[in-house]
Amino acid sequence: MGMIHLPALRWGEPYESLDSVEVVHFETGEPVARVSQILSAMVRHDLKHAPRARAVLRDEDPGRLVENIRRAGELFMTADLPLGSGSQNPEEFVHLQSATTGLPESMCRANMEKLAFVCREMGAILDSLTRGLDLGILSRGYGYDSAGRMLSYQSQTDVVGAVLPSNSPGVHTLWIPAIPLQVGLCLKPGSQEPWTPYRMAVAMIEAGIPRESVAVYHGRHDVGQAIVQRCGRSLVFGGQATMDTYAGNPAVQVHGPGYSKVLFGDDAIDGWRDHLETMVTSIFLNSGRSCINASSVWVPRHGRAIARALAERLASVGPLDPRNPEAALAAFTVPGVAEAISGMIDGALAQGGATDVTADFRSDSRAVTREHCCYLRPTVVHCDSPDHPLANKEFMFPFVSVVECPEEEMLSRIGPTLVCTGITDSPQLQARLVACPSIDRLNLGSIPTTKLDWLQPHEGNIVEWLYQPRSFQLLAS
Repeated sequence: MGMIHLPALRWGEPYESLDSVEVVHFETGEPVARVSQILSAMVRHDLKHAPRARAVLRDEDPGRLVENIRRAGELFMTADLPLGSGSQNPEEFVHLQSATTGLPESMCRANMEKLAFVCREMGAILDSLTRGLDLGILSRGYGYDSAGRMLSYQSQTDVVGAVLPSNSPGVHTLWIPAIPLQVGLCLKPGSQEPWTPYRMAVAMIEAGIPRESVAVYHGRHDVGQAIVQRCGRSLVFGGQATMDTYAGNPAVQVHGPGYSKVLFGDDAIDGWRDHLETMVTSIFLNSGRSCINASSVWVPRHGRAIARALAERLASVGPLDPRNPEAALAAFTVPGVAEAISGMIDGALAQGGATDVTADFRSDSRAVTREHCCYLRPTVVHCDSPDHPLANKEFMFPFVSVVECPEEEMLSRIGPTLVCTGITDSPQLQARLVACPSIDRLNLGSIPTTKLDWLQPHEGNIVEWLYQPRSFQLLAS
């Protein structure tokens, strides 16, 4: 069998480019596939057909599209699906995704199940996000609700663009709802994780979604720029610099560091041991790679004891064979990254006011270097105050700072927070948490930051982002 070739999809049609790059196995460095590379000029040309992508979806009944997405999830999870000149079964998909991303295969399977679940429950998810709105009203642009009130919505784009990452396949749940909302998709996969967008797009087409509504373009940075420039709405993933670039641009929804947190009130902190499992899960699930992983735990006291208990649980975790079901640590596929991040942490620790508590439980260094990849062992840092540089820092591995801060100062010091788990029974603190503008998603009670409710918005409501309500009057004939 020759080298696997992963083509692009130009509005559903496979396209093999003369320009391609090899993607390699993160452990061995051996090539595992060739991926067609698309030029930004081709993307700009193809996006002239964006209105057709929406038109073919509007020709479909929204209920049928929801059913097709459900079927696509089944195919994604279980079927042999077209890949280049051949096909790919689910186990081959898992193996390739692990090989190029450094994720253990067990995590790849878990993310597959997450995507399939979202497809299966798409009807309930959209019903919740639209607050029970008849999807036919979005399709027609106007209609009456159950109370007889006229409603009208205007689509803000023909196609949603998505410039996707390589670090966590779970983010692909965010763009799937566009199709049943009758908006096309233009996807640029991450360079090391091209597998999920392509397989899901093919599964959609096999399930009956009009092929002209989906495009997948592998390419360099300029391809992502072209997508953002030419699509009326775009999802972009990146670091703080990316978030700063698109700040205030309503057409671009940026998904970057989450700075998610577990926060203890004065009334609950003495019982912190009862919540140790919640903290560990929040920090460690998915190898700490998600924006919903907790990057800090804020406490009014007992910080050193909590940091030590977390370190005891996490410090022994190390690299394992990615096929091992117990493997829980993801690799960095770019050599030198782990050493650089570890050096940043050590430089901040040298300033004083913070301690790497996991160092007391490790027999070797934080960074583990292999020939073609590297790892970072879980790290728990205790910070004496919120002023330390590591008090509100996020890395793509299981890293957490335990920050000591008086309760009355916490909400003014925590900064932007995607998910906050507030552990308190104090009505006053609960009310302040509910009102805090720094917190996007709030869990009141011992709920891991990583626990998702798919009937709730993730980062903003995609329906409200894609459809704008407007005034509409219809003269009765």
